Amino acid sequence: MKIVLVIDQFDDANNGTTISARRFATALKEHGNEVRVIATGKPADYKYAVRQMKFFPIVEHLITSQGMRLAIPNRHVFEKAAAWADVVHFMMPSPLSIMGLKHVERLNIPHTAAFHCQPENITFTLHLGNSRRANDFVYSKFRDTFFNRFTHIHCPSNMIANQLREHGYTAQLHVISNGISPQYTYGRSPKEDWMKDRFQVLIVGRYAGEKRQDVLIKACTQCRHAREIQVILAGKGPLEKKYRRLAQSLPNPAVMEFYEPARLLEILHMADLYVHTSDAEIEAMSCMEAFACGLVPVIADSPRSATPQFALDERSLFPAGDSAALAERIDWWFEHPSEREEMGKRYAEHAKQYALSRSIEQTEEMFRQAIAENEP
Repeated sequence: MKIVLVIDQFDDANNGTTISARRFATALKEHGNEVRVIATGKPADYKYAVRQMKFFPIVEHLITSQGMRLAIPNRHVFEKAAAWADVVHFMMPSPLSIMGLKHVERLNIPHTAAFHCQPENITFTLHLGNSRRANDFVYSKFRDTFFNRFTHIHCPSNMIANQLREHGYTAQLHVISNGISPQYTYGRSPKEDWMKDRFQVLIVGRYAGEKRQDVLIKACTQCRHAREIQVILAGKGPLEKKYRRLAQSLPNPAVMEFYEPARLLEILHMADLYVHTSDAEIEAMSCMEAFACGLVPVIADSPRSATPQFALDERSLFPAGDSAALAERIDWWFEHPSEREEMGKRYAEHAKQYALSRSIEQTEEMFRQAIAENEP
């Protein structure tokens, strides 16, 4: 198939949607498909380049701090891409995609969408993340301006598919994991010098309101073994200064860095425990990659997060936002290394059902259905 992916930012792998899109494009090619993208950045053989939107400095900072860029819609680019494509797949409901969808509809090109942007990703930035009215408003805007014009939507989890049904989305919903890349496999490596003599608790994600890294920092100050724990907050984002101030309460300095994928993979193989504190999450690739490498996860049990589905028992769950309960979980895993080793192997085996190759096969089937429906 000839597949065009529409995503505002593709070049820099500094947010979950872009990382998924890049992985997705590579895997589709490996399955024998031809893939091109419509995105900002420099032109390339695989890319129809569009210009980046510019905003006032405060707004620009707010967008880029989330690891995102927005693109200026371009009719000629979409006409050129649509003339080549068998199917056009839209990754998020941005101005680029909303305008592009109009041209794809007019040209009668098969098209599908993915639901990667949870309303809470927006509302938490505006300090309205816990407002049901605000989140329902975003769901309805997404639905009425974009998603209800599709017949097929890719949903990374049952949780988000159920949310779409509850909010009146009418398309056929395909629940397909974003998929774990094959390099994320079980393995334990000797710790580097800066890690030695410490129990490494790792969390990966943007420093953003819905991710709740503050809960982990507070929990690690409450642990019985606090003096033996080192927290690694892998990521970056708008709350970095806040978290650096909060982390000063830890007995051992927290490590706060954004890691490229190869380096992060090394750290996954050296850390001792993975924690996922997010209040809102469509799937959580970072958590999946961690347990695929053999790290036991401890996951916030939030109704707006799909990640609790991965917990193999109650020892991997804690009430969302409850730092004291999380501290108890961390202490328990610290005190039971043999259980942690055994469960790490079980989690790595559990991860195999979410292999990227399986996700690609399911997505290809969705594309084939969309193409078949469009045939005269």
